[in-house]
Amino acid sequence: MNILVVGGSGGIGAALAEALGKRPEVSKVIATYHRHPPERELAGVVWQHMDVTQPESAGERWPSDTPLDLMIYAAGVLHDGAHQPEKTIRRFDPDLFRLSMEVNVLPVLALAQALHPAFKLSAAPRLVAISARVGSIGENRKGGWYSYRCSKAALNMAIRTLGVEWRMALPRGAVAALHPGTTDTGLSRPFQANVPEGKLFSTRQTADYLLAVIDQLSAENSGEFWSWDGSLLPW
Repeated sequence: MNILVVGGSGGIGAALAEALGKRPEVSKVIATYHRHPPERELAGVVWQHMDVTQPESAGERWPSDTPLDLMIYAAGVLHDGAHQPEKTIRRFDPDLFRLSMEVNVLPVLALAQALHPAFKLSAAPRLVAISARVGSIGENRKGGWYSYRCSKAALNMAIRTLGVEWRMALPRGAVAALHPGTTDTGLSRPFQANVPEGKLFSTRQTADYLLAVIDQLSAENSGEFWSWDGSLLPW
C-alpha cells in the first residue's frame, strides 16, 4: 500500500503515520508538514513539505505510475494566535471563517482532484478526512463555534458528494469523514476542562480507533460520517 497523510506533523496525523509505517503491508507512507520538518524520525515514513492552502502541486509530485491506496487528511484549524472559536454570533469572525474553510475544506477537494489519476491506479482506493462531531447539523443542540462548525459541515458535504461520484468513477473506492473524539492535542487543549473522564484520548488511542474504522471501509459503505468507535453519525 502507498499512503499519503496530509497534516502528518500534527498530533493525530503523526500518530496515524507512525502506526501505518509499522504495518507490513505498507510500502510507502508520505506524511506532510507545513512549517518545519518534525525532529523525530518515524520508521517507514518520508516527510514532505506541503502548504495545504496550495495543494495543487501534490498531483505533480506524486509519481505518475504509482497508485495511491489511501489518503488521510488530518490537517485542520480551530483556533490560532489571532482567533478563538466564536461562542456567540456577537463574536463571529469573518477572517476565522475564511481561514477555517481554506484549511478544513478546500484542500480536501483540491487534493481529490489533483490525485485522481493516482487513485485510479489503485485496486481499492480510500480517501478519508478528519472531521468533527460538531459538524453534524442533526446533532447541533448547543450552538456556538460558528466557523469551525460550518467548515466541518462543509467538509462532510464534500465527502458525501465525492462518495457519490466515486461510485461511478472509482467503483472499488471508498471515502469517509471521521470524528476522532476529543484527543489530547494542541487543537483541543484549551477546551478539555469539561471532557468526561475516560473520553480524552491520547493520539495513539485515537490513531488505533480511526485505523480500525478505516480498515473496514469498502465501496458498500462509502460516503458516510463515522465516529471513532465505528458508529455512524447523522449529517
